[in-house]
Amino acid sequence: MSILTVRHVTTYRYKQPVAFGEHRLMFRPRDSYDQRFLDSRLTITPTPASIRWIHDVFGNCVALARFTGRASELTFDSQIKLEHSPFNAPDFQMDADAKTYPFAYSAEELPDLARCMEPHYPDPGDVVRNWARQFLRVGHPTDTGTLLMTMTCAIQESFRYSRRTEAGIQPPAMTLGLRQGTCRDFALLMMEAVRSLGFAARFVTGYLYVPDRDGPTRLGGGATHAWCQVYLPGAGWVEFDPTNGIIGNRDLIRVAVARDPSQAVPLSGTWIGLPGDSLDMVVEVQVSSEAANTNRAGTDGASVERDGPRRVVDQRN
Repeated sequence: MSILTVRHVTTYRYKQPVAFGEHRLMFRPRDSYDQRFLDSRLTITPTPASIRWIHDVFGNCVALARFTGRASELTFDSQIKLEHSPFNAPDFQMDADAKTYPFAYSAEELPDLARCMEPHYPDPGDVVRNWARQFLRVGHPTDTGTLLMTMTCAIQESFRYSRRTEAGIQPPAMTLGLRQGTCRDFALLMMEAVRSLGFAARFVTGYLYVPDRDGPTRLGGGATHAWCQVYLPGAGWVEFDPTNGIIGNRDLIRVAVARDPSQAVPLSGTWIGLPGDSLDMVVEVQVSSEAANTNRAGTDGASVERDGPRRVVDQRN
């Protein structure tokens, strides 16, 4: 068990003062048995006219900020502290019937899992499905844990991490063809791959704690991070981070879960001005432990979609 502190600062700069529409923030972590929320502070400059908190359809905590007036700089400074209890997924206990694939979800759980079992993206030529099936034992039942762990490690070992700031997600078939992508692309590829096999999967956005600067390289630190969860009877929703080959919640700080990455954008909103008014955007994320006192910082994950004088600004993992 450790105490982790996250500071996440995003700053947008403009050539001249612009107006701001509503901004939607997903910074507050989900409280659970494996991570207990302790404290938070959110500072927004300029101060919004109003800010309110809601729970979205998935139970994520979302802040909605509205502004009046104009400014040439907009900053969101989120600081959170939580108690983190790491565990490794190979230690989880699945129901006996689910230990080998294929298996069936129970009639009680199936209606609630159904939408998370359906592939959400086109799969031309069944390339994603065929790729997923290579992890199955031909003519024999497949160990469920081995199947998921092998797929996780295959993405980590065979794909190249490439940070991208543009809006949106690569289609899984494209990620498979390019053999490269961001953490959110790899999470989506694994989600769609296991969905093609009949598993329920969902997207997770949060942060990655990098405990040792001199240890094995972890990708996705210094910015918001993304991975996926797969539902296993008896074990529940289990974390799989294909970017780093992490299985279980070790070093992963869960902020929001969703059926699709577009539903779990850490920071999104609008501004009103001329298309050339935007200068830049800087994101800095520091994750530290009270025991280790180490941190990583960097920039990643924001994009602007043009639509005349009005643009949508999304910060993505």
